Amino acid sequence: MNDSTPPRPSRRSVLRTTGAAGAGLGLGALGTGSAEAAPASGETLATPPRRGATMAGVPFEGRSTVRVALVGLGNRGGSMIDLYLALPGVRVVAVCDPVKAKAERAAAKVVAAGQPSPAVYASGPEDYLKLYERTDVDFVHVATPWDLHFEQAKQAMLHGKHVGVECPVAMRLDHLWELVDLSEQTRRHCMQLENCCYGRNEMRVLRMAHAGKFGELLHGAGAYNHDLRELMFSPTYYEGPWRRLWHTRLRGDLYPNHGFGPVANYMDVNRGDRAVSISSLGTPALGLAEYRAANVPKGDPSWKESYIESDRTISLVKTAKGRVIRLEHDVSTPHPYSRINSLGGTKGVFEDYPARIYLEPDHKGHQWGDFGAYAAEFDHWLWKEHANPPGGHGGMDYIMVYRLTQCMRLGLVPDFDVYDAATWTAPVPLSHASIKANGAPQPIPDFTRGEWRRARSGVDSARPA
Repeated sequence: MNDSTPPRPSRRSVLRTTGAAGAGLGLGALGTGSAEAAPASGETLATPPRRGATMAGVPFEGRSTVRVALVGLGNRGGSMIDLYLALPGVRVVAVCDPVKAKAERAAAKVVAAGQPSPAVYASGPEDYLKLYERTDVDFVHVATPWDLHFEQAKQAMLHGKHVGVECPVAMRLDHLWELVDLSEQTRRHCMQLENCCYGRNEMRVLRMAHAGKFGELLHGAGAYNHDLRELMFSPTYYEGPWRRLWHTRLRGDLYPNHGFGPVANYMDVNRGDRAVSISSLGTPALGLAEYRAANVPKGDPSWKESYIESDRTISLVKTAKGRVIRLEHDVSTPHPYSRINSLGGTKGVFEDYPARIYLEPDHKGHQWGDFGAYAAEFDHWLWKEHANPPGGHGGMDYIMVYRLTQCMRLGLVPDFDVYDAATWTAPVPLSHASIKANGAPQPIPDFTRGEWRRARSGVDSARPA
């Protein structure tokens, strides 16, 4: 650890501040408190004073080896460990999951990859706190149920660790502010691990947008439209019903990050523009109940659940420059997978699923053009260096952790930070509040506290020398 590492709190103080939020994998009382308290349409959202220096543009401390710990080793964490083991200059030093078999399976992968056996923490749902007390961990990857993300990210920073969290980083607006404040106070980075920002198409569109190929940017769209009904009712896919139970709590966009992150990057949100408000509408909640009636035996515990989450949520985000971003969320009805991933400007438009493009003066006759024709000039250097990356989701997972650990090894500024994490996640509580208010706009906080006006680099990064 270097001199900027904050002092670690005692085990007793950590347990005292953790309280019930960290107690178990069950669903705690994280409900909708912040959503209920969101300002009504037309109100000004006060920005609390900064409690520490900005983290915008703050580099990692360089190091020869990045020492990683993984907390949560289910479907996501159990697959991400394979990618960390494939990275140069990275060691997996600790793994944690309350299901001992999962933790031991992950540890066996580390040994099989030729690394020393990692420390295993599997003695209950709070054992991650013992892991955080280690002094040989540089970065913690949190891949647990959503209920636990906030507390586990918070405690990682309090223990002097940089932390990356799977989507979404937290479920409440006050928790997002607390993560921002803690990142600034502890000088530890807290990042939303948004893998879709590293998709090949997304990175190509990003570079084209920054090169002016779309002209002045006007609108974009992103989504998480993914039929998850079978998985949410599966007795084995998730560790318990935690994801399905969120459909009994909130009505808004539960998973905005995959759609919002890439479009925010295209428009330099938090780097010259910012998201200022969100207006959301939602359909009735019918899909999960219909699926349950057709596929789940009457004695199943899910029959006690009442679903309120809109089958499809549609939100419009307005930016300070007057641009519009459309977000969609639908995991409860039958349809092919789509993140939409669209960008339009004064010179043309790109639309994904399938990828197609129309730009002046390259195209004419109102016929879509070949997006692949732009690969040679505009593919990001990461995709040129890693044309066939390993791992899931088309390789974007590998590109994400490769770039993250590269920044840590070389002492570079990360491609995104806690302000992006908070902004991309804010639609979770705010879309719920807007739907409850019949679509009334909800102000999106300026988590950067004015830093958004300053242009700075992001995912469209320069290749290190």
